Amino acid sequence: MECYSFCPVCNLQVLSKEIERHANDHFADHELARDLEFAQQIQLAPPTPLVDSAMHCQSNFSDTHQSTSLLRDAATETDACEGSDVDGKFCSLISLQLKETFYQVEGGLITLLRNCLASESQDTTSILSGYVDHFQSREWEDIGWGCGWRNIQMLSSHLITQRQEAREVLYGGAGFVPDIASLQRWLEIAWELGFDAQGSNDFDREIYGKRNWIGTTECAALFRSFGLRAMVVDFCSKGTPSASSATALHHGKMASEEIVGKGKLTKVYGPMDRYLSRRDNSFTHEIFTMPEDCTHSCVPVGKIKGHGVIIDWVWNYFSDNNSTKPSSHRVVLSEKAPLYFQHDGHSRTIVGIQAKRQTNGNYQYNLLILDPAHRTEALAKSVEQNFGWQKLIKRGIHTLKKPQYQLCFIEPGIASGEEIDQLKVLYGINIEV
Repeated sequence: MECYSFCPVCNLQVLSKEIERHANDHFADHELARDLEFAQQIQLAPPTPLVDSAMHCQSNFSDTHQSTSLLRDAATETDACEGSDVDGKFCSLISLQLKETFYQVEGGLITLLRNCLASESQDTTSILSGYVDHFQSREWEDIGWGCGWRNIQMLSSHLITQRQEAREVLYGGAGFVPDIASLQRWLEIAWELGFDAQGSNDFDREIYGKRNWIGTTECAALFRSFGLRAMVVDFCSKGTPSASSATALHHGKMASEEIVGKGKLTKVYGPMDRYLSRRDNSFTHEIFTMPEDCTHSCVPVGKIKGHGVIIDWVWNYFSDNNSTKPSSHRVVLSEKAPLYFQHDGHSRTIVGIQAKRQTNGNYQYNLLILDPAHRTEALAKSVEQNFGWQKLIKRGIHTLKKPQYQLCFIEPGIASGEEIDQLKVLYGINIEV
């Protein structure tokens, strides 16, 4: 005997075994209609000369928005793209991009988490990023493939709120976090301008409307196209080949032992989370100059081994290279942005780290992580009630079981001039764990 259920969207009686597919089709149709409208608006946007288009954008979005000039400078050095076309797309996207809808946590998720950490035992020191919104993957939209985009949204929420210079350039100075479809368009523009051009070939330079996985190289390329100094570090177990698409990035002086340490600097490109070694990695190294205000290296020191190297790196990052020591009970707000945390098959966002002093004098460390696979409402409830949040947010070293991990971090400041062109090519440093 067949069982029937009522569709929660249209109230139509449908076979129970077909109800999920039927309900999802409603959203698919809505999404397709929205995407078609978006595409038609972009197509109908009148083509304008590069300079005129840039001036038009600036007049509409204030002359403090440097994105247009930054991207225009990058485009002039890219033979593969026509500046007027890129600039027209840029201006159109500024006005057509959509703001992501998400569950807003009353009081702020990081503020509530800070209160929970402060209520713990006296032998802990916790370091947190400032403001961060949580963006969850939705079952009807991006479950199974959208975690990378959600982590980009989390990083964007911090940068737009905490860093004025980033707010002015990100997404044309829109002042909000765009939805996934708009982010896909921004990434296509970054590729067209020459950022991670080689990696873009894996997607045939098109990502809009697709469900391809992305990783740290795509994250870095997107933020770099706005002049942000996005860097990536790759942690590999001994004997694990660092694939061309999975090698971490580090923008700095190749000859500097202080920066490189035991890491191997290599040229890399995405997609990061496919972990495929498919290309010939031979190339001629180029020596880049580290910007004066881009001094963070976070290369682990000492005799730390295994995945403890990752924990040490994250502690050094948030504590600004050990300027904050594990000591008496306290919660410290760091000026550092959250970290895009990648491993094979999934990515999450690290918003801080906690050190707890053990009875033997040693410290136990926990990464503080926001996972796009978790429901924001459940996260909010757990920190509001100070109950159960540890299982959702804390991750100790024993949970790091993958042979390879990658982190993308963003340094302060906005690049300009020749540095914009340097940011197009992604160079990496591998650290053995």
